[in-house]
Amino acid sequence: MRVLVLDTIHGGAELAGALRGAGHRVDEVDVYRGLAGIPIEEALVRTYDLVTAPVHLDPDHPLLRRHGPAVSHHEAVKRILDDDRLPHPFIEITGTRGKTTTAHALATLLPGPGILHTSTGTYRYPERELLWKKSITPASLIPAVREAERIGGWLVAEESLGVAAAGDVAVLTSPEDYPVAARKKSAIAEKCRLLSRARTVVLPPGIDLPGAVAADSMVSFEGRTCRYSGNGIAGSFENPLTTLPGYRTPLALAAAAACVLGVDPSPLGRFTALPGRMAARREGEILIVDNANSGTNMATTVEAARYARELSGGAPLTLVIGEEARAICEGFSRNEILRTVSTVAPAETVYVGEGYPAATIAAGLEAARAITPAGAIVLAVKTWR
Repeated sequence: MRVLVLDTIHGGAELAGALRGAGHRVDEVDVYRGLAGIPIEEALVRTYDLVTAPVHLDPDHPLLRRHGPAVSHHEAVKRILDDDRLPHPFIEITGTRGKTTTAHALATLLPGPGILHTSTGTYRYPERELLWKKSITPASLIPAVREAERIGGWLVAEESLGVAAAGDVAVLTSPEDYPVAARKKSAIAEKCRLLSRARTVVLPPGIDLPGAVAADSMVSFEGRTCRYSGNGIAGSFENPLTTLPGYRTPLALAAAAACVLGVDPSPLGRFTALPGRMAARREGEILIVDNANSGTNMATTVEAARYARELSGGAPLTLVIGEEARAICEGFSRNEILRTVSTVAPAETVYVGEGYPAATIAAGLEAARAITPAGAIVLAVKTWR
């Protein structure tokens, strides 16, 4: 087939390469910068059998008006993977927040060798050896699948803005919605459209999808205790992280997905906080709660501040907040940041991002240490981590 791949900077270049490797004739267009592939004008006059575009591309882009409708990058990846031998079990995870925590939690439950592909990096288990660091665009799923198959292991993979629906189970981690594609599409509608193609779907509270498994139909909490029952597996575990909303839902989703797969989730009682996801540490007289990750938003920041005040006995709190990497699709807008600061009401605030003295998390933390001789610091910077 002759294929047109739109958007080379969100995994499109890798997708184009994989399609060429599968024997297709491929053109690619850098629709955002115009720096790679062929010019838009040239693609407009050519003929294609298939066009693929990311879900966040404006549906009124000239190339989509000329050659559409297009399949999403997720769907194109599924077509490529249909020709591969796939790992088992294979779990795909998408959502606005909680993806990485859910993925790491599931990876701790699966026996034998496997691959964990997340925004923090791609790791080989059980060694937890870092193999590479890439984005979680749909195309980045391809090398993760092939590595998992090479070692004869399982795969747990994060994906942005939907799933390829190539795996055994697909998990949605959060129901939040926001506009995409020049504000002409709903992010949650696109995610649900792609999830509906999966074999089995596990959902968080607050959203429904015909035929899906609701995590709270299998999992419940009482204080630090999590109880689960489903698919012939029943039991409980205790973990102090279940008192944190940022961990309760991911642990519930991991437990439900494990039950679906026939795996006992009781080892989640030993699961510990991840760096950047409510991990707490002390530096002398300062308590630092690290909530800087790709899913940081107002809700998680407010919870991190509550947690820091609880651990520090209500000591003065410095908030380090902002957006370090503007390449993140699900951003942390200036208005949301200002609302978050107003809600948290910290003693001091350090802003991080373009146009501020602190451009990075490291610079923000250094500035916070300088104005916080004692008390608590909360890191709430949106970044790939």
